[in-house]
Amino acid sequence: MSPSAALTLQQGLAHLESIVGREYVAIREVAQTIVVSPADAQQIAEILRFANANRLALMPSGGGTKLGWGNPVAPDIELSLRRLDQVREHAWQDMTCTVQAGCTWAAMQGQLRRHGQMVVLDPLWPDRATIGGVAATNDSGPLRLRYGSLRDVVIGMTVVLADGTIARSGGKVVKNVAGYDLHKLLTGSFGTLGLIAEVNFRLHPFEEHARTWTASLPEGSSRVAQLREPLRTLMHSQMTPSCVQVRASAEQSEVDVRVAGLPGSLDEYDPRVREILSGLSFHESGENVWSARQALFEKGDPMVLKVSVLPDEVCSVMAELLHRNSAATEINVVAQANGLIAVSISSLPEIAMGVMDRLRERVDASGGSVVVQRAPHSLRGNIDVWGPAPAALPLMREIKRRFDPNGILNPHRFVGSI
Repeated sequence: MSPSAALTLQQGLAHLESIVGREYVAIREVAQTIVVSPADAQQIAEILRFANANRLALMPSGGGTKLGWGNPVAPDIELSLRRLDQVREHAWQDMTCTVQAGCTWAAMQGQLRRHGQMVVLDPLWPDRATIGGVAATNDSGPLRLRYGSLRDVVIGMTVVLADGTIARSGGKVVKNVAGYDLHKLLTGSFGTLGLIAEVNFRLHPFEEHARTWTASLPEGSSRVAQLREPLRTLMHSQMTPSCVQVRASAEQSEVDVRVAGLPGSLDEYDPRVREILSGLSFHESGENVWSARQALFEKGDPMVLKVSVLPDEVCSVMAELLHRNSAATEINVVAQANGLIAVSISSLPEIAMGVMDRLRERVDASGGSVVVQRAPHSLRGNIDVWGPAPAALPLMREIKRRFDPNGILNPHRFVGSI
């Protein structure tokens, strides 16, 4: 427990054991943190009431894949959702489902696929990432180009607020106009407004048949800016690709295009893609190319940035970044055609910081943003993760105050140390 806590570690442990049972409570001795695993929303509510009454900092956790995102948190209580791991309801006729927050993304998709359906989102580490963590961090991948973001497929939530109130937003049907879309506010709030217990999704047909084409620049990264016009033509064509990404490093630059559809129609796309991206070296690729963003996090100890720019600026920003490659700095980039760019910088900490600062100056001028999703070990806790405070920060602080007046939920993790 923190020095400001009004009770001892053993007293807190005993109270939490009375809620969930002794076998579901443990202590991390080094951090003096109690890890508790509730079985349902009612137990979550009791834990939050206890934490709120005693001003104890609480951090939700799932698969642990994104606990390093945002500012570091030193919790008194870590609330693990590993026991809430079920797809509670799959109304396949209505194309909706209700899933507990501790269920992994891959497990959910596996059950939905039995009826030829899916949640049209491809977050990082789907075999370990949980529904609650994906929703709290608003993670998404290349499929966002065709289907939109997480907020477009979440139709409802069950959330436990800081005072223990169990609140429900939205519903279990796609066309629901009742009440406020509070689930959209909770999505991407990094667990600072409430603890997500369940999520309701709208579903789409599973992309059973798909093909991916990869086009390579003959002279590697030096010509990546020249991809701007072909990408613009592709995005304004009558094609509806599921995913389009650009992978670039000091050695190569490649464009990946994925199209899903009926088996007989996929062959028709081959000449159309070749025509739009003419002059490039073509070959057909497997699904593994779409894990390129995840690979950026798994190579050594790099700084990984999430950059948001206008789609028309993707290639120019990439070209400027790749120009900074040197013997002492390795930069790899995976960009989505919708304007989201993942950047990996392997270098000395001070050099990586310099690249990040210059990049922020570059994209801030056009309304973009740069967020550090992974910091090298030597910089963790000593780096400006979120960048310049947005104009909406006073409003965000007031929303935080209304939802969590005692500031117990993931304190200081979000923008402006909310």
